[in-house]
Amino acid sequence: MTLPKPWRKTTQYLMPAHVAETGQELVEGQYNIYPAHDLGSGQIEAGFDALAQRLADAGRVMIDGFPGVLWADFRERLEASLKTLGVSTHWIEVAAAMKPTAAIDALIAPFLGGDDPIFGYRFSGELADFFDASALQLIRPDPAAMLNIVYGCGAALTGWDGVLVYIDVPKNEIQFRQRAGSVTCLGAVQPLDPKPAYKRSYFVDWLAANRHKLALHHRIDWIVDGQRPDAITFARGDALRDGLTQLATNCFRVRPWFEPGPWGGQWIRQHMPQLAQDVPNYAWSFELIVPENGLVFSSDGWLLEVAFDFLMHRDPYAIIGESADAFGYEFPIRFDFLDTFAGGNLSVQCHPRPAYIRQHFGEVFTQDETYYILEAGPTARCYLGFQDDIDPSAFRAALEESFQHATPVDVERFVQSHPARKHDLFLIPNGTIHCSGVDNLVLEISATPYIFTFKMYDWMRLDLDGRPRPLNIDRAFENLYFDRKGERIQAEFISKPYVLASGPGWELIHQPTHRNHFYDVHRYRLTGSVEVQTGGSCHVMSLVEGKSVLLETANGARQRFHYAETFVVPAAAGSYRLTSEDGSEIHVVKAFVKPRNEWVEGVVA
Repeated sequence: MTLPKPWRKTTQYLMPAHVAETGQELVEGQYNIYPAHDLGSGQIEAGFDALAQRLADAGRVMIDGFPGVLWADFRERLEASLKTLGVSTHWIEVAAAMKPTAAIDALIAPFLGGDDPIFGYRFSGELADFFDASALQLIRPDPAAMLNIVYGCGAALTGWDGVLVYIDVPKNEIQFRQRAGSVTCLGAVQPLDPKPAYKRSYFVDWLAANRHKLALHHRIDWIVDGQRPDAITFARGDALRDGLTQLATNCFRVRPWFEPGPWGGQWIRQHMPQLAQDVPNYAWSFELIVPENGLVFSSDGWLLEVAFDFLMHRDPYAIIGESADAFGYEFPIRFDFLDTFAGGNLSVQCHPRPAYIRQHFGEVFTQDETYYILEAGPTARCYLGFQDDIDPSAFRAALEESFQHATPVDVERFVQSHPARKHDLFLIPNGTIHCSGVDNLVLEISATPYIFTFKMYDWMRLDLDGRPRPLNIDRAFENLYFDRKGERIQAEFISKPYVLASGPGWELIHQPTHRNHFYDVHRYRLTGSVEVQTGGSCHVMSLVEGKSVLLETANGARQRFHYAETFVVPAAAGSYRLTSEDGSEIHVVKAFVKPRNEWVEGVVA
């Protein structure tokens, strides 16, 4: 086969095709890195021979898919299986109808941020803009062939009357392929270096491909999980859509994924031994960063992963409720872990103000954050807010001196640090200076945007490739609020929890967020059960104390979640019950979008 070697660059394990290969069933109560949702028996099939059987008599087939598919290898494997069935095929690569590279480069240049190594602007066009419309019209089936197949990202743009197959690839695997140079960006002749490839994917390719995927949602006949080139799994489009509808009215977990980083710690690695251990640390867990997470379905033990976008495309109002009026197909809340146990401080940073992120990056809403402390060492601290005597010009001079001459900055001369304890909630609306200190496991409860971090000081540290990490001092100073200082920080930016309601075996603790946050945070303390109404909003939760919690929805779903697992109850579920099964005290944190009348004007475009 034509599979390039190496075709992925990472030490992270590739998700197996079958649950028996995951090892998850071996440790009861352990954090599950491959959460799956059952489609019922007979709904997922495996292998190219099985797919060939399904397509052999189709006559015409469009095989579309997300950027990042290993197209040449897929074609070769499927062709071999069709050949064993005696099927003569005529293959046409839709990329032949793409515009010239120079035209594509001109199309996307305004969205790539020039020489900026990190940031661009959200692409406003469609996948069709990458193609020559007249060339697409010339792609026609060969009447002499038993089976005509047009393939590649955008194949459905040919408009053939035939079977539509869609190949999806998880975005973490796309990045591993980009690091190996085994895939190219849309319309690119050669693979880009990993960081420019990621920027182009985030701001251009993934947006265009998602709009195309949305247009195809109800037409897909077969969905293929293409993350394992030699061991595909696939399902009928109707079966997937039925599965998504079930999730939209009950509950779900996305598949988390994990990455090392220059400041990363050891808590995740030590507490999740099923992860690859040959890494220096784990800095992040993508618990629910849905632009890059996937949903895993199972049937008879077979596993199939699709991007979270499929769920939002099914019905955003069922998932996030009335706030879909503002967020559309974008899920508004993210959960992720930042692990600094035996690691390093995060960079000193801030995030863009709403008008700034819209003007400069094209985002609909900004990166408003909170730090929920899940675990903390005895001396753990969080840097948050300025000292009362902050002199912006002196602070900037110290940062510039450090950047130019590699001199250390006395951060606490300018920025406050606060003790960090389990269940503390630090409030970080846009423009607030902050960073986590060493020996924290932070559950970051935040608005979904996740790459817009303006680093001012990174403790003179190199990245994992031995190169200086980019700083954004100019942009930070265009967004910082220097009046967030002194006693105001303790009063306004560290949440003050209080008991909001209680009953037999339960207590509801409100951990208020800042008035600038469009989401709020509650915590349930349980020794028994509590009934919860979704109230027209999506509830994002995590078990933050205790071994497990049982969730039962009004629609009949019943699922157990373990410590540190993130799970979601969509708005359409209506109501659900949380239970401590053995009567021990457990805590469940819950984030949800505030009622619209509580939003600060302009927080969402």
